[in-house]
Amino acid sequence: MATLRQQLATNVLTVTRFRELMRKLKETFPNQNLDIVKKAYDFSLKHHEGQTRASGQPYLVHPLEVAAVLADMKLDPVAIVAGLLHDAIEDTDVTVVDVRKEFGEQVAHIVEGVTKINAIDFSSREEQQAENLRKMMLAMVDDIRVVLIKLADRLHNMRTLEHLSPERQQKIARETLEIYAPIAHRLGMGKIRGELEDLGFKYLDPIAHEQIREAVEAQRKAGEKLLAKVESALTDKLKEAGITARVESRIKRLYSIHKKLVRQGISIKQVYDLYALRVITSSLTDCYAVLGIVHNLWQPVPGRIKDFIAMPRPNLYQSLHTSVINESGDAFEFQIRTEEMHKIAEDGIAAHWKYKDGPVSAKDEERLAWVRQVVERQRGVTDPNQFLASLKVDLYPEEVYTFTPKGRVVVLPRDATPIDFAYTVHTDVGHTCVGAKVNGKMVPVRHKLHSGDIVEIMTQPGHKPSRDWLAVVQSGRARNKIKHWLNVHQRERAIEIGRKVMEKEARKYRISLKQIRDADLQQAASAYGLGRIDDLMAGIGYGKYSARQVLARLVPPDAQPNEAAEKPAGTIASAIRRVFGSGNNAIVVSGHGDDLMTYLARCCNPIRGESITGYVTRGKGVAVHSVSCPNVTNLMYEADRRIDVQWARNKDGPPVSYPVKLTLFCDDRTGMLKQITAVISDTGTNIRNIESRSANAQANVDVVLDILDLKHLEKIIAGVRKIPGVHDVQRLQKI
Repeated sequence: MATLRQQLATNVLTVTRFRELMRKLKETFPNQNLDIVKKAYDFSLKHHEGQTRASGQPYLVHPLEVAAVLADMKLDPVAIVAGLLHDAIEDTDVTVVDVRKEFGEQVAHIVEGVTKINAIDFSSREEQQAENLRKMMLAMVDDIRVVLIKLADRLHNMRTLEHLSPERQQKIARETLEIYAPIAHRLGMGKIRGELEDLGFKYLDPIAHEQIREAVEAQRKAGEKLLAKVESALTDKLKEAGITARVESRIKRLYSIHKKLVRQGISIKQVYDLYALRVITSSLTDCYAVLGIVHNLWQPVPGRIKDFIAMPRPNLYQSLHTSVINESGDAFEFQIRTEEMHKIAEDGIAAHWKYKDGPVSAKDEERLAWVRQVVERQRGVTDPNQFLASLKVDLYPEEVYTFTPKGRVVVLPRDATPIDFAYTVHTDVGHTCVGAKVNGKMVPVRHKLHSGDIVEIMTQPGHKPSRDWLAVVQSGRARNKIKHWLNVHQRERAIEIGRKVMEKEARKYRISLKQIRDADLQQAASAYGLGRIDDLMAGIGYGKYSARQVLARLVPPDAQPNEAAEKPAGTIASAIRRVFGSGNNAIVVSGHGDDLMTYLARCCNPIRGESITGYVTRGKGVAVHSVSCPNVTNLMYEADRRIDVQWARNKDGPPVSYPVKLTLFCDDRTGMLKQITAVISDTGTNIRNIESRSANAQANVDVVLDILDLKHLEKIIAGVRKIPGVHDVQRLQKI
């Protein structure tokens, strides 16, 4: 009886959701036959029967909610059908052939593009994530509906994330903030992006999310009263001027507030655009007229006027932005745009994308140009970590608008340098860049560019890129061009060194490297999982493989080296063979036993429990970095020099502690330092050093602690962040 009631409730729930979906579609497509949508619903109902989600709801609710999000985007019935079927191939016995037979080639193609690649046996989570995203990028170029369905899928998953374990919540939230929200931003989909960011923020940093939510709620009544007063005053002036427009008000999203507080080190009271009004006009001329009216009513804040109409963002967002202050000292922002601009700002590429009939618009092509560039740049990149790092750089919002001396606009990421500018102009200009003139003045290549800068690149024939550039460039193009050049030239040098080391080692056996057959060398390379002899020589040159061990495979078993011929050398092969540290501090190089010496990189100071990776240095052994170390992306351009490392098993003995430096961003108030030290002391943690700096009622507190492992550190950070007035806690890599 209970099962029957449950089934009836399930049927009522899904039927209600489906009817709501059909109502939306009939409003958008009143004259179109929607039988294919009903057919897709029946198909999903049949094949997802008996399946439930983590929430306990019938699984069919998920594809129905995804389809509802797509319907809100006003997408065509083909996209809606693909949304209803997007999990059918992965989660049921349905095949692509079945979908093609029932719904046609177009639907099958989109569903196949959305389907995750779980059938392949990936060696790591990074490899799986990279391959999924690589396929999604390729599919985006072919049919944008693939990524729109993927975004709708992720949005509903984020809305129901509370039903998963904390570990899964963190993983999915981090991926959402790093990949999916930026993709929505690059496609101009402000509404989707905003919700994805706020939901991701809620699960990834619940303490900061709650603190900002409480701070906003505490000011909400006063804010709404202010906005109502401003809206009324502006509406009256617009009527006097004969301008037809509608005015909307909003309070800034929580994640946007958080990013601004952390980036600028300010309090929520200093956020100028916490309160904002949108004025949506009927014409472009009216936009600028409204701007004049606003500036006559209230005092504009210098440097806060941005004209994204004359100079749209790369995702084609257009609007006028200005921040003003009233007579009471309250700050608020105005965004002024036309109805068409507003539609583009909210829905982006989904607003006007043409699926079947007529040519693709130039704007839509422009919006997808970055996707094609990403796909082209990533062609041939096999390392998943490098792919993910490069993709995150490519998704970084571009906000700096610079000019060549001839007036050409060059759009770059925030904090871009003349090196980024040079590589955007041309690869050879980037390679030979030695400096730049910005607004007529000489600046170093590390100089950060600002919107409006006129940049002239100084070049020198024969000049070569520096690996140090990787630490300062911000654009994906510059980073990839530098990595490619370094990879090619460093590898050539490594092969040369590897052959010299092998030749030297061979002389100890009284033979020459030329006497060893290529077939035998190839066999030795294969034993290390390498495809070519040059790969083996490069590995020896980098210090990743021991020349002596390689030769041991090639000379007769009874052959002994001439020990008298051996001399001390600076290569890793002749270094003391040991494992870094001892006891609970030991690091093991996977597959090498104790053949390579290792040391903890000082740039990130990894601690036990953190994910780590190794990088083979010349002459010093394996540098062990935290995977989250900012230098990892810059160092790992040479995949041959990367090596797997792991923490050794815990052994009996006294625990080993690591010095870790934290910076706390907090309110400057009486008793704050006392509360911070009390929370830390309650965990039994030794404080090595503590310093504080304050300005504008805000304080930065630097504290160096003795930390046992990652869990110990996370416990302290969680405790400190619960202190009222602590806005953020950041771990500084260098001490």
